[in-house]
Amino acid sequence: MDFQHSAQTQDYLKRIRAFMKEHIEPVEHQAYLDMLAKKNAGDWKQWEVPAYVDELKAKAKAEGLWNLFLPDSNLAAGLNNVEYAPLAEEMGKSFIAPVVFNCNAPDTGNMEVLWKYGSDEQKQQWLEPLMAGEIRSAFCMTEPDVASSDATNMQATAVVDGDEIVLNGKKWYATGIGHPDCKILIVMAQTDAEADRHHRHSMVLVPMDTAGVELKRMLPVFGEYDEPFGHGEVHFNNARVPVSNFIVGPGKGFEIAQGRLGPGRIHHCMRCLGAAEQALKLMIERGMQRVAFGKPVIHLGGNREKIADFRMAIEQARLLTLAAAWKIDQVGGLAALTEVSAIKVVVPNVLQQVIDEAIQMHGAAGLSHDTPLAAMYAYARTLRIADGPDAVHRGMVARLELAKYRHLAQKKST
Repeated sequence: MDFQHSAQTQDYLKRIRAFMKEHIEPVEHQAYLDMLAKKNAGDWKQWEVPAYVDELKAKAKAEGLWNLFLPDSNLAAGLNNVEYAPLAEEMGKSFIAPVVFNCNAPDTGNMEVLWKYGSDEQKQQWLEPLMAGEIRSAFCMTEPDVASSDATNMQATAVVDGDEIVLNGKKWYATGIGHPDCKILIVMAQTDAEADRHHRHSMVLVPMDTAGVELKRMLPVFGEYDEPFGHGEVHFNNARVPVSNFIVGPGKGFEIAQGRLGPGRIHHCMRCLGAAEQALKLMIERGMQRVAFGKPVIHLGGNREKIADFRMAIEQARLLTLAAAWKIDQVGGLAALTEVSAIKVVVPNVLQQVIDEAIQMHGAAGLSHDTPLAAMYAYARTLRIADGPDAVHRGMVARLELAKYRHLAQKKST
């Protein structure tokens, strides 16, 4: 495995760091506060994007720091997963950098779905404006009434009626749905209850302004609404869209999901590692500047050993993530299920541990809006559910590992 940065990656990394230092870091904290400064945060109708964020997007686009995640040299930078990984890590050090560079979830995953599976008409109508940063999107999968960790439990339906698809059901924690520019939803719903469990569901493109689509409420995470993107509960009440809004076709939902989740997890995990580096930096700076009992705090309470452990943990998590990225690039996502499932568990847990100790080092300040740590902690803890529960991913790793020893079970049975 060769993780050496390509010349193209080195160039982009240098330019991203320079852009972030000059343009993003000076406004980062204020942008976070501005997005929180709402009289009624739960009312998404009042949400808006600070004008300077859109100005930064225009600057990034003009400098060619745009859509770097898409591995298509005709449409974007054409980087593979190993090449893009360090760029995602750098962006992960900031809340707004992924947005500024048009590399933020869930839009990246949705764009990848449309790029890989969408029809020409779907690409023209939705992919092009998403890649231009003119609109935003959301992905609707999780449901409030069933255990969505088992995706085959989903009860929302997308039934064909003549030349239309009729959608009914509830989805919640649909990230990005509160954004004022969110115009399109990708909805995963059951199309054929009689099919085998992995061919019952479909992915359907549903415009936000479709009759019967009702955004009921925005849902907080640790008391915050993550404006201006947010996580919403949306109901579908006989919402009708053309049959042409199926992505690929009916019953292809799980096939598409497998293609979506591999690269997307690399993006998430590398951003997590960037956040972990930022949290460790804040922890060390705080520990060296604060004095207690006559010593810098960094020299108290086993903090030096914790820093050493975090450095080792971050490096291990990075190598595991790069190994997953390399395997996806070489043989595809389905052949990298063990590695992808592993990083879903390892990386958010490493991030959560680093942030937890960084908060502890900051004391009360770590719990406030004066530092990014509380928001970072919510992000890390949320990922351990949003990307599927840890137990599910461990179960996948165990199942794949035990499959290597299937011959032993067969011998015992005979």
